[in-house]
Amino acid sequence: MGSFEIIGGKQLSGEIMPQGAKNEALQVICATLLTDKEVIISNIPQIRDVIKLIELLSDFGVKVKQLGESKYSFCAGNLNIDLLYDDTFRRKITQLRGSVMIVGPLLARFGKASIPRPGGDKIGRRRLDTHFLGLKKLGATFTYDTNNQYYYIEGKELQGCFILLDEASVTGTANIIMAASLAKGITRLYNAACEPYIQQLCRMLNSMGAGISGIGSNLLTIEGVDKLGGCTHRMLPDMIEIGSFIAMAAMTRSELLIKNVAYEHLGIIPEVFQKLGVVLEKRNDDLFIPFANCYEVDTYIDGSILTISDAPWPGFSPDLLSVVLVLATQARGSVLIHQKMFESRLFFVDKLIDMGAQIILCDPHRATVIGLDRKYPLKPLEMTSPDIRAGVALLIAALSAEGKSIIHNIEQIDRGYQFIDSRLKQLGAEIQRKEC
Repeated sequence: MGSFEIIGGKQLSGEIMPQGAKNEALQVICATLLTDKEVIISNIPQIRDVIKLIELLSDFGVKVKQLGESKYSFCAGNLNIDLLYDDTFRRKITQLRGSVMIVGPLLARFGKASIPRPGGDKIGRRRLDTHFLGLKKLGATFTYDTNNQYYYIEGKELQGCFILLDEASVTGTANIIMAASLAKGITRLYNAACEPYIQQLCRMLNSMGAGISGIGSNLLTIEGVDKLGGCTHRMLPDMIEIGSFIAMAAMTRSELLIKNVAYEHLGIIPEVFQKLGVVLEKRNDDLFIPFANCYEVDTYIDGSILTISDAPWPGFSPDLLSVVLVLATQARGSVLIHQKMFESRLFFVDKLIDMGAQIILCDPHRATVIGLDRKYPLKPLEMTSPDIRAGVALLIAALSAEGKSIIHNIEQIDRGYQFIDSRLKQLGAEIQRKEC
């Protein structure tokens, strides 16, 4: 298990380039299973979850070539579907939540798929019902082995239909889109997730020969085709990493330029940080965060306390709530953080309270943060990262706190942020990676 040793309280400065989007990468890499032709994807982040997924596809028989630091070629010509029932495969796939998105492509192309219950962050219940209920409506048959916690699904002739999702699940939407792309007839998918990364997946599939319309809305029409071809695709920058860098700049009183942010795809993210008092300047497609000694939380028009909550796109991403919560600890004013989706995601606040933050954990979904306006700076602490997003939030807190902090279990942070220690060093951070 690795650790970060951080000497906090340092101002940072310079430019930083966001990595490619993790959540898009997991979708579009799985989509390469839909064709036997070459697919070239660029701006792929070098993070643990993505690397594990690429290794998983290689085990299947996908020919993977690295064409550059973040550019890969995939060709799924000859696949070993029997790997689905292999113990080694089971062990690998249980380490990766995003692996569930191999189900739709394999079902559509080969008529069957199976996976053990995937792993991932321990942030609360993350059911897969939406995935399999949608695939069943396309004509597949589904069984779940409760003893071995294994999902099995088969369907030789998928048929397009109307599907109303019970929730706007991003990965569920992706799985159904990929399966419906090779189904017979037309699928109308309502209450679909419409995040920029789902839009990117749809555009990539269309460039492969799919017929998807309604992109960007929650009603997608997918006209199935007999076969998909190859394509070249470039991924968006990671909006969650961009939001993390905004919070890091404000917390450390730093002046940062975040390059090439694809601003039109950030949605409400800049506005939420502005409500917390962070000054943002859009410079072409870059974001500049100037030095500011303090930032003040807005209130509502009637003077009541600001609430920041997550919601399906175009609402605020749940992946940024941990970061926003940390940022609020040193603001002037109070804010209620409402995490609606996952009931265990706020449990990391005990570490922040130990660092001196004033936070009231109201229940598993809500926390009130009383901003200290830097009158009582955070204190350094030794702590453990519980998941990706809490991990980077604790890292931001440690960068703000004067003195030496230690964060254990940084493999969680590595799952979502590439080379984060070396990139922060270039901005002037004092951070060392220690291997135990």
